[in-house]
Amino acid sequence: MPDGISLEDELALAGRLADAAWTAIRPHFRALTNVDNKAQDPSLTPSNGRPKPTSTPSVPTKTPFDPVTEGDRAAERVIRDILTSERPHHGVTGEEFPETPSQSGYRWLIDPIDGTRAFVAGLPVWTTLISLVDPDDVPVIGIIDQPVLGERYLGWPGGAAMEKGGERTPIHVSGCQDLREATIATTDPFIFNPAEQGAWTHLRATARITRYGLDAYAYARVAGGTVDLVAESGLKAWDVAALFPVVRGAGGLVTDWRGNTPKLGGQIVCASSEGVMEQALLALRRSAT
Repeated sequence: MPDGISLEDELALAGRLADAAWTAIRPHFRALTNVDNKAQDPSLTPSNGRPKPTSTPSVPTKTPFDPVTEGDRAAERVIRDILTSERPHHGVTGEEFPETPSQSGYRWLIDPIDGTRAFVAGLPVWTTLISLVDPDDVPVIGIIDQPVLGERYLGWPGGAAMEKGGERTPIHVSGCQDLREATIATTDPFIFNPAEQGAWTHLRATARITRYGLDAYAYARVAGGTVDLVAESGLKAWDVAALFPVVRGAGGLVTDWRGNTPKLGGQIVCASSEGVMEQALLALRRSAT
């Protein structure tokens, strides 16, 4: 890494940030006493972002629901405190609080609990996402941490690994080359607009297995070799920055729905191989924005 930044030092710091986040989150998992709705209270949304899209309600009078818990806020606070102390010249962009500008060009992208709905439901498929982005807005390292399962997925230029039980094991995407043999995932198809839903319906009809509700954990399993494709839209920078290094480091592909280099947000597709990606893009390009 340029400018005197050590890859191993930044990975080690990211790991300590994930540890601190879990310490802050643990008391709130399956012990929730209050869940706020950012869709109803704009003050709960940071000035640099907007609430994530919500599902189209089945009843016209249903109130949109974009949950945030004290676990989200506590985890982001402790991460920001550590970064302020140890990387004061780096910026911080997180989901729950306003952005801290960068003096060095580097910034950390933080989603303290990606999958807050799963968290509220007591399901162990939410994750903490941590990434360091370089001055060109390219994610250099990423962590997808699922502490309830004891699984931490790390990605860096040219490599990826899963840490579990104190051991770090290299991971790689599957060898699947055919969408008809693939396992695919998206968090919630009802978040898609009608054109996107049409593209997803085509993928679902073609793939062998389709799974829902996994949020960023699905991307971790692309890197781990058990899921072959994830396609989502309406994403924010903190939703995706950590995913790119993990999936790419494990040998996977990351593009937008046109097959181009992805931005930090919007429509994203990750695949295990060129074969699966090209077949998926035949459908996804029709609703690319």
